[in-house]
Amino acid sequence: MGFVNSLTHGGKWVWGTLIAFAAAASASAMLVNRTAVLRYERDVNRMVFNDNLGVLEEIRGKLGSTEDSLSKLASASTLIAADQPYIVVSIAENQIWYKQGNQILFNTQVATGSGKVLVGGPGGRDYKFETPRGRLKVQEKEIDPAWVPPDWHFQEQAIKKGLGLARMTRSTQIPTGDGGVVKVSGSEVVKAYPDGRQVPLEATDGREIVVNGNIVVPPFGTNQRRYKGVLGTRRLVLGDGYGIHGTNLPETIGRSVSHGCVRLRNEDIEKLYEMVKVGTPVYIY
Repeated sequence: MGFVNSLTHGGKWVWGTLIAFAAAASASAMLVNRTAVLRYERDVNRMVFNDNLGVLEEIRGKLGSTEDSLSKLASASTLIAADQPYIVVSIAENQIWYKQGNQILFNTQVATGSGKVLVGGPGGRDYKFETPRGRLKVQEKEIDPAWVPPDWHFQEQAIKKGLGLARMTRSTQIPTGDGGVVKVSGSEVVKAYPDGRQVPLEATDGREIVVNGNIVVPPFGTNQRRYKGVLGTRRLVLGDGYGIHGTNLPETIGRSVSHGCVRLRNEDIEKLYEMVKVGTPVYIY
């Protein structure tokens, strides 16, 4: 009986020790996390209030980034007022903040550039799909924006699907093998039938026009070169083809999967859109 009591008291001591250890470990973890948060806020505030591009250069150096596709904008050094709202995007954390001073007005998850490379794209260039780092600004705001896919998009899709490419001009006619042709009529890419009928063809991201085993690259200015819904319901334009916008793929949010833009869920970009003014500074690192 004494032996049992001894085990019981010993067990209580062991459990008490474990609980105390767990509490200490939890407190330590919270302290580390809080320290990281404070360090992050300190760095962001240094960057914003001092307009300190040296901080961005330091971060770029740590990440091994040697160039910025928007360097001419990122190098702008106009000091902003301490009470002016600004946007911060963390590529590493896939997070966006809209802040004024130390106050967070809006925060949510985003998707950022994948970092993947398209080798031998149009013109023999290699394209790296990454979100540009630096100090940018909101240049325009758009409702229900359309995406005009660059040439590399069609080459990327052709590689994915094992297809060729057929580039169209406004005078091109591509035979379809059934007596018809694919051609441009006005602002539409159509299939023209022998009986004179012309049917506009549908095209969107991942569902391009395919004729004779080739993905058709429509001319600029045609409706088939304008994809609706891909960029979601709102876009904040940053320039050079980059932006902060919604998406038709909400499951990608929180991941590094985009071609360089910053994606939000549509409900989030709609909130942010109403809050942000043209000219708002955007810090991406």
